[in-house]
Amino acid sequence: MARPRVPAPHPAVPARLPTAGSGAGLRRAAVIVAVAAAALVGFACALLLPARDGEAAAAPAPAAPSPAATAPSPGTGTDPDGAGTLREGDSGPEVTDLQQRLLRIPNVYDGGGTDGRYDTVLTEAVARFQLWYGIRGDEDGVYGDDTREALEARTATG
Repeated sequence: MARPRVPAPHPAVPARLPTAGSGAGLRRAAVIVAVAAAALVGFACALLLPARDGEAAAAPAPAAPSPAATAPSPGTGTDPDGAGTLREGDSGPEVTDLQQRLLRIPNVYDGGGTDGRYDTVLTEAVARFQLWYGIRGDEDGVYGDDTREALEARTATG
């Protein structure tokens, strides 16, 4: 009697199961940990740095003045940033002097006018000067004491 022919078994390919020491699993875990650590460091730095544009919005609102307090009369008010502070909307010989000084700083106020009006173009030039020379004591685009000192030091005549 003939034996039925049974096909020979195919050689089994051993399955590659990830083990505790497999390289792919460790690499994936390392990448996840590195990304999480980088995100955490980034968020921590963002919380520690002051917000330049949002500082005023983040500050608590000042308390309302008491009814007994009197408002200063319109003609006698002083500039809250100090005497000599110039900002958009101002005009006069002090603004003309500022414009002339900025024209002496390369690439800050190229083609700007000297008409004595503190306009948007001049505001942007002052902000550019503040940024490029690391001036931090004044509001962006406002020509206050710190910006004045730095600009006058760089454009002194004499």
